[in-house]
Amino acid sequence: MKTILVVDDEKNIRRLYDKELTREGYKVLVASNGKEALQMVDAAPTPPDLIVLDIRMPKMDGVETLGHLMAKHRKIPVIINSAYSSHMDNYLTWAAEAYVIKSSDLSELKSKIREVIQKYYPADATA
Repeated sequence: MKTILVVDDEKNIRRLYDKELTREGYKVLVASNGKEALQMVDAAPTPPDLIVLDIRMPKMDGVETLGHLMAKHRKIPVIINSAYSSHMDNYLTWAAEAYVIKSSDLSELKSKIREVIQKYYPADATA
């Protein structure tokens, strides 16, 4: 079972993603901002297999969080999941595996998660 860390400041988004991704067969961890996410990754005995990261958050935004992740945890793939497509042009976000625009329909995000997991963990790509 693959572990996904969802990082989003919106409580309802975290709940929705937790419910939907758990239903897909993943173990889901949640963090409300980048600072909390980095603490969780650093403290975990086993790091998450994938991180779904929002951009606009308090304390530490997604771009800064992505920079820290790339410096210290480069092997963890990151999918940026933001309501703002304007960040796609920010070269700092290009280190992410994918960029998905938030939607009430999670099919694109779920598809991208499966694709990234298959790429990084081909031997056990199923959740």
